[in-house]
Amino acid sequence: MRNTALSFEESVRRMTPVTAPEDQREGVTALLNLLKPSASQPEAAEAYKLLTPSNEVIELPVSVFLLLERIIEVLARGDAITLVPVGKELTTQQAANILNVSRQYVVRLLNEGRIPYHRTGTHRRIRMEDLLAWKRQRDRDRMASLDDLSRLSQEFGGYEEIPEEG
Repeated sequence: MRNTALSFEESVRRMTPVTAPEDQREGVTALLNLLKPSASQPEAAEAYKLLTPSNEVIELPVSVFLLLERIIEVLARGDAITLVPVGKELTTQQAANILNVSRQYVVRLLNEGRIPYHRTGTHRRIRMEDLLAWKRQRDRDRMASLDDLSRLSQEFGGYEEIPEEG
């Protein structure tokens, strides 16, 4: 268990997307269900506290509660999540992890001028905001291409009409 915890912590620190393992998903969902009643009443979030291993009680700030609630919601769905501080500069490997592509592909995007970057010594650094802006544009372009492909397929009779049930 200790090795798993260390590798999990290392993944979080390296900004690798993290998912809840299948054997923990039920517990994550139960935790989400405990937190949900306060989602409709943000002031109720002020009542949440943490209990430390030494039994010290710490009040949970609302901002931390709301962030934890969102993280738990994503993990309960079985999706991956990555936490990245705003203003963070990323290495090419961190950017590749966030985009779920190879580091070499990210380097190619940088060399082609598709994502802005600067150098710190010999290392390339990418602003998180620039990476996310490129990702949003890529996603918009992909959706537009899929729409075009679907439209063309319909125009050329690629889809048969589905008879209505009557």
